[in-house]
Amino acid sequence: MNNNYLKRMAYACLLMLSLAPIEILAQCYQVAACDWMMLKRQKLGEFQLAKDIGADGVEMDMGPLGQREQFDNKLREPEFQQRFPRTADSLGIQVPSVAMSGFFAQSLLKRENYRELMADCLQTMRWMKSGVAFLPLGGSGNDWKDAGSDDHREMVSRLREVGRMAAEAGVTVGIRTGLDARQTLALLQEVGSENVEAYYNLQDAVDQHLDPAAELQTLGREHICQIHASLTDSVTLDRDPRIDLPRVRQTLDAMGWTGWLVVERSRNAKDVRNVRGNFGTNVAYLKAVFQN
Repeated sequence: MNNNYLKRMAYACLLMLSLAPIEILAQCYQVAACDWMMLKRQKLGEFQLAKDIGADGVEMDMGPLGQREQFDNKLREPEFQQRFPRTADSLGIQVPSVAMSGFFAQSLLKRENYRELMADCLQTMRWMKSGVAFLPLGGSGNDWKDAGSDDHREMVSRLREVGRMAAEAGVTVGIRTGLDARQTLALLQEVGSENVEAYYNLQDAVDQHLDPAAELQTLGREHICQIHASLTDSVTLDRDPRIDLPRVRQTLDAMGWTGWLVVERSRNAKDVRNVRGNFGTNVAYLKAVFQN
C-alpha cells in the first residue's frame, strides 16, 4: 500500500463523508480475522466462518513452515487456486492480506531461500487478490535490533530485497517488528522502500506499557498498511480495560488513515477454543466502534 494509494483512500472517504450519511464510514474501516487463529488455516471453511461471525474479510496464512523448505501452501495447486477465490467471492468475503506466520518462529535471517518463500507468498496474494503480505520478525531474535550489528545490516538488506520484490508485484509487505514506533519508523526509513510498511499490532504497545494512540501518530498514516486490532488473550475486546478503542478510532480518524483492522487474538482465556464466541464478539465490537 504505497503513499498514493493511501492518499486516494483517505480523500475518497473524506469526500464520501461530506456527501453521504455517516453509515458510509463502514467503507473506510473494514474488519477481518486471522484464519490460523480461528483454526481454519487454508481451509475452505474459513470463508463461511468469516461470514458467520460478521467479518468483512479473512487474513489467510501461507501455511506451516517449521523445518520445511517451503510453506505447506495449498495455493500452489491449480485446484485450490480456483476453489479458494471462487468460494471467497461467492460469500462476499475479501482476503485483504496473506500472512507468513511461520516467521513468528523461524528466522528471516537464517533462511537462505527467503526470496523463494517471499515469491510463494506474492503468488498466493495474486490468486487471492490481496494487497498486503504480513511478515512478522519475531522469529529472528533480538540481535538484529541493535543498529550497529551485522544482523541488523543483514535484516535491512533482506527487507530491501523484499521491498523490491513487492514493488515488482505492486503490493505491500507489512512487517511486525516488536519495536516501539520511533524505532520502527527508523527501520522503515533505513530500508527505504515504499512497499515495506508497518503492520501495526496494538498488542505491542500495550505489552510495552505504551500508548497505542501516540504510537500510531508517531508512525504516521503513510507507514501503516494494516492493523492487528487485538491484544494478548485475557478477555474479549469489549471487556478489556487495557485498550481504549474509541480513542484509537479518534486518532486514526484525525490521521486520515483508512484500511483493515484484523483480529488475531483477544480470546477469553477461560474459553480459548470458542472460536465463534471469541472472534464473533471481537468483530462485532470493532464494527460497533469503527463502523458506527
